[in-house]
Amino acid sequence: MPISRSLSRLAPHVTGLLACAALASAGCGASEGGDAGSGGASAARGGTSGQFGGASNGGNTSSGGRQASGGTGANAGTSTGSGGNTAAGGNAAAAGSTAAGGNTGSGGNTAAGGNTSSGGNINAGGNTGSGGAGGALGRGGTTGSGGATTAGGKGGAGGNGAGGSTASGGNGSGGTTGSGGTNAAGGKSSGGTTSNGGTGTGGSTGSGGTGTGGATGCTAPPAASALVGWAAVSGGGVSTTTGGGNATATTVTTLAQLQSAAKGTNAGVIYVKGTLSAGDITVGSNKTIAGICGAEIHGHLELSGSTNVIIRNIKIVGYGVGNCSLDPSYDSSVGCSSGSDAISVQKDAHHVWLDHCDISDGTDGNLDITNGANYVTVSWTKFHYTARTDNNGSDSTGAAGHRYSSLVGGTDSPSGYDDANALNVTWHHNWWADRVMERQPRIRFGHNHLFNNLWSSSGDNYCVRAGKSAHILIENNYFKSVDTPHEFNSSTDQGTAYITATGNTYDATTGTKATGGGGSAYTPSYSYTADAASGVQTAVQNGAGPK
Repeated sequence: MPISRSLSRLAPHVTGLLACAALASAGCGASEGGDAGSGGASAARGGTSGQFGGASNGGNTSSGGRQASGGTGANAGTSTGSGGNTAAGGNAAAAGSTAAGGNTGSGGNTAAGGNTSSGGNINAGGNTGSGGAGGALGRGGTTGSGGATTAGGKGGAGGNGAGGSTASGGNGSGGTTGSGGTNAAGGKSSGGTTSNGGTGTGGSTGSGGTGTGGATGCTAPPAASALVGWAAVSGGGVSTTTGGGNATATTVTTLAQLQSAAKGTNAGVIYVKGTLSAGDITVGSNKTIAGICGAEIHGHLELSGSTNVIIRNIKIVGYGVGNCSLDPSYDSSVGCSSGSDAISVQKDAHHVWLDHCDISDGTDGNLDITNGANYVTVSWTKFHYTARTDNNGSDSTGAAGHRYSSLVGGTDSPSGYDDANALNVTWHHNWWADRVMERQPRIRFGHNHLFNNLWSSSGDNYCVRAGKSAHILIENNYFKSVDTPHEFNSSTDQGTAYITATGNTYDATTGTKATGGGGSAYTPSYSYTADAASGVQTAVQNGAGPK
């Protein structure tokens, strides 16, 4: 058949195909990508709620008849076709109309190649993520039988057109898919297998992005660290410290709710969420109080006679933030010491564990353990202050601002409490930091074990001080740019106290590092592992405080 006649027969089809291509192009504009799916507790945008990678024409549109060179001219009686009219870059098949697949022309007429599969409907990617639809429709390349597209967006398998010389056909790029949504299939179009006429990629598979599905929210605190030290030692009718144990957790968001939940002796697990207004909170027995979502308690927590209490993963801010007179109990005739501690553990309270807390700005102290309190472990907790002064009253400390953090034993002459057989505390992986001046800690009586702690409270007066009958082991700690790492309170107290210091690092420190004394050395009876002091600074700075 003459070439001119062949072209004249194909011309109507070309015109139709080009018209369809124009319609298909108009239909492949940018999509909104669907409404954001629920995707979790909070609806996530799921990545960039894209317009499916930009409005694609479904691949690089073939010229709709870019005439190939026509292959090689056949001298064997078959004139090489003009290359056929290239399929119009894959006009969308009517969801399953099968292309003819090309007529094998005796004269080398290029098979029309069938209508290219539309590349499938783009999978919306599920409800998760707003990006969803996963990509622009690929034009699908050249001929394929199309077939019915699957719901997953895969084009029909196509078909092999046997006929004619190879049409160049053009390779449809298919367009790129949008980033949004949760792994939308994006419409992977096989595009059909062309009749030796170039393979259309049929559109790149849409990765769809990975939608986060929204934040799940913070509903529980991180797991607690391992309990080590005095709070794990049996005594006073309690074998170890378990707090509220496996009681069903109650979440509180107000001061009044916490005050109510923390009272009494029934087992209770209390999750504190948000920043509570300042106030006084009395904590009973058999309680776990844990922060979630960056919780903060402001004011004063008191454990008087309480047993089996865990307080963890929470920020506790005293009343005296920058000004002791903010404390309701402040007496200007006395000074900052008239105010409240951020936390008081006292009056025979025992088996108390504070873990991963941030404690600051107590008016009197940050954490005081007094009046017969016993079996206490303080771990992975940071102590610090906001700048303040204490210029008023009979107990004024002036520029030091009574920034005295941690006191163990409140008096040399206790009345009604057996301090001589109590006040046993383990301190490990704690950090005395900004603007702490003294009491890091200051200890009377008891057996106190300090290991793997960090002091960086430059400008201080002293760090650890041993008072009357204190038995202290200072082991594998890191002292950084501080004055007087450890000392005795007085020569009199030195006669009854004892300090053992071993394995510590003193980095740019000044002042006294006193050891020995007239008392007896303390060796812990419980199991523990002290890390080398060289790694303490990094470990504590990265690990102390709420998570």
